[in-house]
Amino acid sequence: MTTTDFTPILDKISGLITDEGGLTCHAAIVSRELGIPCIIGTKHATKTLKDDDKIELDAEKGIIRKL
Repeated sequence: MTTTDFTPILDKISGLITDEGGLTCHAAIVSRELGIPCIIGTKHATKTLKDDDKIELDAEKGIIRKL
């Protein structure tokens, strides 16, 4: 989940992945505004992905792939 506390770093990220959320959640709205890919509602991304993992994010197909 994202909050306004993330605002200072949002211009440094390449995409967003969340465990929860929907089409109108904060992460989805912010990603549309910034033009960055976003996959929301994965249920388990924060348990599966670790710091420094290299991933490929295909938001159009809803695919997250570890590289």
